Amino acid sequence: MARQHDRQFKLDAIQCYEDHKDLGVRGCAENLGIGHGTLTKRMKDFRESGHISVRGSGNYASDEQKEIAYLRRELRDAQDALDVLKKAVNILGK
Repeated sequence: MARQHDRQFKLDAIQCYEDHKDLGVRGCAENLGIGHGTLTKRMKDFRESGHISVRGSGNYASDEQKEIAYLRRELRDAQDALDVLKKAVNILGK
């Protein structure tokens, strides 16, 4: 499972590269225990937008999307429970 890093860690990772360009992206990423692709993406995102985005668990872009995902899981669980009950009624009814 991928680790979640907070905003400060991400900013520090970018600063680490800026301070130690002689190590390169791979060297800095290895020292920090992250993939070089991850560090490269964070630097690119920071250059383009000027900030670091940090999403919570599940990587939902907004609270609304998080709630939609939660409601979908609830619906799926309720449908699964209903299917089990229907099968039980069929078995017990025979």
